[in-house]
Amino acid sequence: MFFKMELVLVVLVLACLQSLVAPDAQGDALNALRNSLNASADQLSDWNPNQVSPCTWSKVICDNNNVISVSLSSMGLSGTLSPKIGLLRTLQSLSLQGNGITGEIPEEFGNLTSLTKLDLENNRLTGEIPVSLGRLTKLQFLILNQNNLTGAIPNSLADLPNLINIQLASNGLSGQIPNDLFHVSEYNFTGNHLNCGINFAHPCASDSGGSSHNPRIGTIVGIVAGILGLLLFGSLFLMLWKGRRRGYRREVFVDVAGEVDRRIAFGQLKRFAWRELQLATDNFSEKNVLGQGGFGKVYKGVLGDNTKVAVKRLTDYESPGGDAAFQREVEMISVAVHRNLLRLIGFCLTPTERLLVYPFMQNLSVAYRLRELKPGEPVLDWPTRKRVALGTARGLEYLHEHCNPKIIHRDVKAANVLLDEDFEAVVGDFGLAKLVDVRKTNVTTQVRGTMGHIAPEYLSTGKSSERTDVFGYGIMLLELVTGQRAIDFSRLEEEDDVLLLDHVKKLQREKKLDAIVDRNLNKNYDTQDVEMMIQVALLCTQGSPEERPAMSEVVRMLEGEGLAERWEEWQNVEVTRRQEYERLQKRFDWGEDSVNYQDAIELSGGR
Repeated sequence: MFFKMELVLVVLVLACLQSLVAPDAQGDALNALRNSLNASADQLSDWNPNQVSPCTWSKVICDNNNVISVSLSSMGLSGTLSPKIGLLRTLQSLSLQGNGITGEIPEEFGNLTSLTKLDLENNRLTGEIPVSLGRLTKLQFLILNQNNLTGAIPNSLADLPNLINIQLASNGLSGQIPNDLFHVSEYNFTGNHLNCGINFAHPCASDSGGSSHNPRIGTIVGIVAGILGLLLFGSLFLMLWKGRRRGYRREVFVDVAGEVDRRIAFGQLKRFAWRELQLATDNFSEKNVLGQGGFGKVYKGVLGDNTKVAVKRLTDYESPGGDAAFQREVEMISVAVHRNLLRLIGFCLTPTERLLVYPFMQNLSVAYRLRELKPGEPVLDWPTRKRVALGTARGLEYLHEHCNPKIIHRDVKAANVLLDEDFEAVVGDFGLAKLVDVRKTNVTTQVRGTMGHIAPEYLSTGKSSERTDVFGYGIMLLELVTGQRAIDFSRLEEEDDVLLLDHVKKLQREKKLDAIVDRNLNKNYDTQDVEMMIQVALLCTQGSPEERPAMSEVVRMLEGEGLAERWEEWQNVEVTRRQEYERLQKRFDWGEDSVNYQDAIELSGGR
């Protein structure tokens, strides 16, 4: 009996040690990669080798303390790839494109058994493509364009069951392309010394017919390509017809206005049948409505396996805006993965319906918890509000600074910040989001958003940038502090400011902190915390977008770094502006410069 107890204790200790070692091993592997890539002191400076878990590091995304994504694109890195990267067995996406990496691709990359995307494009890699990559059975995207790779394409790549895109163009590869690779949806082998298939029956790129120096061969290729095209068209037609009947298709092709056609590979997203979601929501019953936005209603649903979901049903799918919103949201949510961003489970696309399926957030939205509580439901306490502020900031920081191209939300407000079972903030509703090319400072488009949350420059010019999100975030902070809406016309009865921002600014100048804070908190809050949050909110809502902090700065200020300096600077500017405003006000009140005053009256009249 004693021996058995000892054995149990040994097993438990080993299990504990294993759970402690796993995150440490991940950190070791990533630090080995950082060192091998010759990252400078300024690059990846927060990758702390003494930190057990790397899940808070920049460019790293985790799920349940497991590293699932590393993106070090276009950072000017050099050096080589560390074999230790093969220890990251949970890694799903590795993006190192656009650097100056040399050396060979380590055989250990074949140990990344969870990998779905490997992008090493536009580096200086040499040697052969490792045969071990054929062990990556979950791999969907293999992008090795524009390197100096040599040798033959391994036959093992042709056996990858989930591969949908292989790009090997502009290398020094030779030999014959494995015939089964031509069955991949997208491929490009141009710019090599390759035999493009048996009797040249296949073009080397899936989006062009290829070329040949022999006219006769060119004619043959043309005829064969034509026949293949007809067969392919017939096959696609048959697949789409069958797919519509079964309610399933692995991927969908979409047109994005103003851009070339792009293929959206939905990866792990599930394609739901219309009937499945109809049953889950009790035929989209009104009693299951969770909320309504600009593009449709959101319903609570329960799937056949008892999973609770939120189903967003787009009601204006026939309009260009509605259809484009669906395509845009599906694409962006599927590539933006962060603990503080709402994860998309799947979608449903029929000739008459567009639906998105999300996890159900049992604590609903921050707006609900602030203003729509039912009797008996607990008030959102102050520590939770602090966590919501920081979590939302981190989610927006990821959209702005870690997505390429960056993502602008354009409707940041308490109603679009959801709360999971642990009351952690999850930023949702990317239907109004806009992808922005990193080479541009802003984008002109139709103004979208919610009044009271929209930045002034966006209203006046239609130009949005990440700083418009910062403004909306600042208003959301004021919602958290006050519990009030961004616009409240009931304040007119008290001859007060309708806009929450103006209302808080006035009370802040008068040092009436108690009048600002939500009464539902019953004074259960930390005064310094409240002052800090108000200060951050006012910095975020400055009239000039250039003066607002970036979301990474906001995160640091909420964590206690750099706020005092920014706030002192803001106060000095604000005092000067206020004095100038009061001086001008007195001029008009006292009737000074009557000619100019009369001109002002005439200019303000109807014309």
